[in-house]
Amino acid sequence: MKRALTFLCLASCASAATPAEVGIALSKAVAFYHTKASSHGGYVYRYSADFTLREAEGIPGPDTIWIQPPGTPAVGMAFLDAYEATQDEACLKAAVDAAHAVTRTQLTSGGWDYSGHFDTANRQKHLYRRDTEGRLIDRKKFPQGEAGWHIWRQREHKDTNYSTVDDDVTQAATRLLIRVDHALGGKDEEIHEAADYALNAIINAQYPAGGWSASFDTWPASPPPADKYPVKPGNYPADWPRKWPKDFTGCYVLNDNTHATLMSTLLLAWQLRQDEKYLAAAKRGGDFLVTAQMPDPQPAWAQQYDADMQPVWSRAFEPSSVSGRESQAAMWALLKLSAVTGDKKYLPPVAKAVAYLRKSLLPGNKLARFYELQTNKPLYFERGEGGKGFELTYSDKKASSNYGWVWDSELDAIETIGRKIFRDELVVFPRTEKERWSYPPTDKDIASILSEQKPDGSWTETKDERGIMRDANGKKISPKGGVIYSDTFVQNVRALSAWMKMKGAKS
Repeated sequence: MKRALTFLCLASCASAATPAEVGIALSKAVAFYHTKASSHGGYVYRYSADFTLREAEGIPGPDTIWIQPPGTPAVGMAFLDAYEATQDEACLKAAVDAAHAVTRTQLTSGGWDYSGHFDTANRQKHLYRRDTEGRLIDRKKFPQGEAGWHIWRQREHKDTNYSTVDDDVTQAATRLLIRVDHALGGKDEEIHEAADYALNAIINAQYPAGGWSASFDTWPASPPPADKYPVKPGNYPADWPRKWPKDFTGCYVLNDNTHATLMSTLLLAWQLRQDEKYLAAAKRGGDFLVTAQMPDPQPAWAQQYDADMQPVWSRAFEPSSVSGRESQAAMWALLKLSAVTGDKKYLPPVAKAVAYLRKSLLPGNKLARFYELQTNKPLYFERGEGGKGFELTYSDKKASSNYGWVWDSELDAIETIGRKIFRDELVVFPRTEKERWSYPPTDKDIASILSEQKPDGSWTETKDERGIMRDANGKKISPKGGVIYSDTFVQNVRALSAWMKMKGAKS
């Protein structure tokens, strides 16, 4: 038995990938995606293997790119990861092209919509800052003025100038520009200026308390006024509606980790640009989380708050409540800020939230997405009569399938990292969102990635739902040769790049 085990170990060691092999795989992967999948330098979510079909949230036209991850910014940052690992100039060129796709779909409001367009008809409908060649458009007048929910909730320009921080859209685009600008030493004026403009929008859109709304459709020429948005602590409403009020009343939004990704974007800008204004804005974001933490008996965070800092509804299945997922994102954001600044004032709120959430765990080490205010009962939604609408319930037996009602607990990792920061130990933050590969990736992970890569540098998927996408008519089909996913490309390239850097550091 020992001989067999020894033989297997030797065989495994003999077949382990080398940095040279991984570097070749990275260059091939980037070259394939850049030359085959790109449209105007940008990308969508998935493609048929022959690239006759493209899909994102719906069926995008040939001149439409996607900004929302895992679209263009995510792919562009994977290109940049590959460049940093290999120093292959072709990888940098691919990242620059992706950055230009982003600069040329930036809106005058300062950020980005979920998608961007390069065809003439759609470009005429949007207030893009640049033309398709990257030249600034001389607009004599465009929507701008005082920032704040009282302006943005009117949605006067939502069809033409809609910037969103939902689902990491504007943040991811901004991070790509920051990183590429840094890699180029600020020499590409188009990328440098677009990054400045986006960062200024993020800072000016920040409320006095340090939070942000989910969207804005005018250029925030001046921050939201303190008299309209006074700083208040998180607090419970006397009562809250059990049915959706059909109104998006969230002034301050944490939903889908928007606040955390905004803070990460600002910290990246500070780390790469060394301008204290970005760190100051990130600290204000941290101060908001300290202020917004709910008091006992539920000292964690809501998905969204009104201007009085009370939890409120968002969509028809997102009630006034305390949120397990968003609370974990808030704690990670506070830990990262504490680690970067050395300021330990951000640690006690995390410890208090961890203690509360441990008492709120569901079977299987899970957290509910929503906990009812004051009672702490997990909340779910079922489809209404005839499959229409949503009905609030305390049972998950018939919970609708459109939403993640439970979330993996990250409390052990949060507590461990928090203690290390408190003791001034060096910390490496884990990736908390689910990914296919370990972090850092193992030799076994790398072997799997390389074994799945096609000779042309692509990764295709054919099994089950992953091998299905919609055709131009919206019909589900199984394309010949399978489906190519931007998310798979991003995860694989990121893992290969991280492994190369790790091996280089050890050599």
